[in-house]
Amino acid sequence: MAHGQDDEQAPASAPAAEPGGGRPHDLLGSVPGAEDPPGSESLRTVLVAFGVNILVALAKSAAALITGSASLLAEAAHSWADTGNEIFLLIANRRSRRPPDPAHPFGHGREAYVWSLFAALGLFVAGAAVSVEHGISELITPEKAGHFVIGYAVLAVSFILEGTSFAQSVRQARPEAASLHRDLIDHVLATSDPTLRAVFAEDSAALAGLVIAAAGLGAHQLTGSPIPDAAGSIAVGLLLAAVAIVLINRNRRFLVGQEADPRVRAAAIAALLEAPEVARVTYLWLEIVGPRMILVIGDVDLTGDDTESHLAVRLRALEAKISASPAVAGAVLSLSAPDEPTLEA
Repeated sequence: MAHGQDDEQAPASAPAAEPGGGRPHDLLGSVPGAEDPPGSESLRTVLVAFGVNILVALAKSAAALITGSASLLAEAAHSWADTGNEIFLLIANRRSRRPPDPAHPFGHGREAYVWSLFAALGLFVAGAAVSVEHGISELITPEKAGHFVIGYAVLAVSFILEGTSFAQSVRQARPEAASLHRDLIDHVLATSDPTLRAVFAEDSAALAGLVIAAAGLGAHQLTGSPIPDAAGSIAVGLLLAAVAIVLINRNRRFLVGQEADPRVRAAAIAALLEAPEVARVTYLWLEIVGPRMILVIGDVDLTGDDTESHLAVRLRALEAKISASPAVAGAVLSLSAPDEPTLEA
């Protein structure tokens, strides 16, 4: 077998062509997620959420002015925050899909987590803080509400619209979760796609917030006291704060470096070991560098007993085969040392 170490590895920025002009064999095509086109479904999910949030924010704002309800005003602030956040998510989706360049040989995928972090901070400040502050103000200087039927109607229509957006995020998440044998919630928390996670979390919070707002408005109408309505506003704010903290933490983890799911790693090792040119794999690191994008770094032992120059050519060809997968941003391989233990799939 061929042994040795090549310290001058260059990332495979683009798959090399096969003889005859075709693309190289997609070595990691069987890895979960490799067949998903990055960004297309996420863009649809964000656009649906953006359109829904604008309509809902306008309706809630008008209803809050007419009724004087603290809970409705908190919900209006929530929807305006979500609308602003979708703009950040659209920027995240667009900028993270820019192709590699000399300064960013593995692409710009991590920008998705930067802009999604901004969106989560916006949800915390513009949604949670405003809702809590208004609820506290309402407790200190309470105001009577009226025109409750308008408030209920707006909340009902908002629930239907938010449910439509939520259904789109579920539609996107369910097949992805199934491919990795995760349940839906686990997948949303673990997925490398921050836009899917943000829309799913925001829509879930929106539906729960609408129920809280309806309860606060109903209690205000029944008791004549604005205290339940103000408490509803505070509860909506605390809910948004909890969601925002979860989103902030998830984006932080992906920004500092997150390893791929162990099942993805096992599938990648198995695919490498099935390649005729690979005798064994002794090291493999799969780091998430963007939505559904991984960087592959590994040590392999190639079959045969070639000279150093031939080994370098074969190693570059193997990197190209790995990088042919849509899920791979790049591959950097070195040759295994003879005494390194072999990895098992």
